[in-house]
Amino acid sequence: MRAKSDGPTDRKGLSWRFRSMIARPARCAAVSTPIVLTACQPAILDPQGIVGIAEKTILIDSLAIMLAIVVPTIVATIAFVWWFRASNARAIYLPDFEYSGRLELIVWSIPLLTVILLSGVAWIGSHDLDPAKPLESDTPPLEIQGVSLDWKWLFIYPNQRVASVNQLVIPAGVPIHFSLTSGSVMNAFFIPQLGSMIYTMNGMRTQLNLRADAPGTFLGISSHYSGDGFSDMHFDVQAVPAEKFDAWIDATRTTGPALDAGSYAALAKQSIITSPFTFGMADPELFHQIVIQKLPPGPGPQAGRPNPSVSPRREH
Repeated sequence: MRAKSDGPTDRKGLSWRFRSMIARPARCAAVSTPIVLTACQPAILDPQGIVGIAEKTILIDSLAIMLAIVVPTIVATIAFVWWFRASNARAIYLPDFEYSGRLELIVWSIPLLTVILLSGVAWIGSHDLDPAKPLESDTPPLEIQGVSLDWKWLFIYPNQRVASVNQLVIPAGVPIHFSLTSGSVMNAFFIPQLGSMIYTMNGMRTQLNLRADAPGTFLGISSHYSGDGFSDMHFDVQAVPAEKFDAWIDATRTTGPALDAGSYAALAKQSIITSPFTFGMADPELFHQIVIQKLPPGPGPQAGRPNPSVSPRREH
């Protein structure tokens, strides 16, 4: 024989267990969310340059346009569910309803207007923020040539004839014109607080124009996976007053080795360099030789396996 249940008591127990099952993940999410967010930085939403500010404006405008359809849809869904609940005797049941021109007009016109507005924002923004388009300024731009390697960044100042590795020093308030390429696999150059990300490719030259409006130190990253040392392929961008930038150039010229074809070939080998360093003398034609592949790309891993110094993997 099967024992009779207590009825309401059992239902109360099931209800309590159901609420407990729902509450447990909610409590875990509430506890873990602050921990996860501690790793977040303002970055894109805390722009420090004219390009970054314009991109933030596009993001906010796009969000506002999309919310114009998302919010009414959510409100309408909740209103329909509440109005047509089983206990509402005033709700009219129309089982033979098939078509309404007014509803079709609303359903199609609002998304269409949203797409038109978003397209306009994207069209205008893509032209105004063309990476190769020079920034309007009374100050001539500073030319910097960047080369992505395994797994480090090389920056050449052709007019000043110095270079640096994993360190980018720029004058605040001065437009920067970047010429970028890769001495290895495809990569991506990105300084989130200053603006646009752009790819670097072997045998090709891409251009990017940025400007830091005020002094500060910003994070520069590789935003495209490129192998074992990718996670350490980042650099500091130091925006300094013009006089401090000139002083850094003068100090750099008197220290460090020369950057030529031989030292570049050694630098192009796979390695992780965590401490930035500089070259006191840089060949101004080196970047062009890398682009046209007169200087060959980095050799990559030897014998098809990564160097133990850049990978935790070992043969067993």
